[in-house]
Amino acid sequence: MSTLITNIAELMTQDLEHRVLKDAAVVVEGERISWIGAAADAPAADDAVDLGGRAVLPGWVDSHTHLLFAGDRTAEFEARMAGESYAAGGIAVTMNATRATSDFDLTRLALGRVDEAVSQGTTYLETKTGYGLDVEHETRSARIASTVADQVTFLGAHLVPVGQDPEEYTELVCGPMLAAVRPFVQWADVFCEEGAFTAEQSRRVLLACRDAGLGLRVHGNQLGEGPGVQLAVELDAASVDHVNYLAAGDLDALVGTWTGWDASSGTGRRGTVATCLPACDLSTRQPLAPARALLDAGVQVALASNCNPGTSYTSSMAFCVATAVLQMRLSVHEAVRAATYGGALALHKDTGNDADGERAVGSIAVGHRADLHVLSAPSATHLAYRPGMPLTYAVWRAGKQAR
Repeated sequence: MSTLITNIAELMTQDLEHRVLKDAAVVVEGERISWIGAAADAPAADDAVDLGGRAVLPGWVDSHTHLLFAGDRTAEFEARMAGESYAAGGIAVTMNATRATSDFDLTRLALGRVDEAVSQGTTYLETKTGYGLDVEHETRSARIASTVADQVTFLGAHLVPVGQDPEEYTELVCGPMLAAVRPFVQWADVFCEEGAFTAEQSRRVLLACRDAGLGLRVHGNQLGEGPGVQLAVELDAASVDHVNYLAAGDLDALVGTWTGWDASSGTGRRGTVATCLPACDLSTRQPLAPARALLDAGVQVALASNCNPGTSYTSSMAFCVATAVLQMRLSVHEAVRAATYGGALALHKDTGNDADGERAVGSIAVGHRADLHVLSAPSATHLAYRPGMPLTYAVWRAGKQAR
């Protein structure tokens, strides 16, 4: 079954050629994109959808979320807005609520959050464990997450539970906990920050996870200059996320990871993506991550929602894009690219076509997964021009219309 999607005023492909097509059309066949080009040249298809002069861009790729949780932390948010500083300890509040919630309700809550994200144009997302923090509950979170998200990250090293010895807990994460969650996860992450895990503890966790065959990510440099970025670079992590506080050496280290990458062809040695989380920065009143400086220096950047109950309870990637344009000095094209192709790059889903059985996400190209976000506007510029407005008109996710 093929569907011609036509009368597209602006098609922002975010492909390797950075094409923005006017008066365009797309043909979707099954889960894949089979043709793109000028509407006047479109081939026949089994069905047709006229978008009436609306804009189309790739579905958002949200590469950093924490969707598996229960409970409420509005009191913490109110206190922070009243002047209290953010610290990592609030995670324990969510841990207690999550542990007390049934499998059914935890799944229901997570699926509701996925539905919210999809309704706003997100078509591919990662989520993490990290609110169980013992073998039983981390395994449960990983199992449930594998049924609701596209990719799952093991974050047993989110916080040392109250009353536990940090060294003993680190060994638990590296041993029994890792072994138990391994069948359900593709990535490992660690909160390398003061009040969470030291550089040495973080390295032990990441090395154990790498030996187990997991890809690596790092929460780093959120609360101040620290070892997170350097550790991510040292261990060839796919991404380092937050990056609010970068010393000159941190920026240089990230730049160095991309020297073997050919951005025009998407080939060569991948570097470490810098994932910026602007909704979290606003909620914690941290300085916005230096996305402009990172891009100018040659670092690949992603934008993600960091949807979580304590510091960023939103899945609105459009909000992140608008913030990146209005406050982080990215162009609309750069911000959309970071929220689509950049997220795919951070999750190693930027490549793949019919030939290898894997379909890329985050860009619109023949052979890629048919993930499309249609705006109630003639161009993507309206995402920043009309911030906060509900501009999602329709969504195709893996070839099926989801909204």
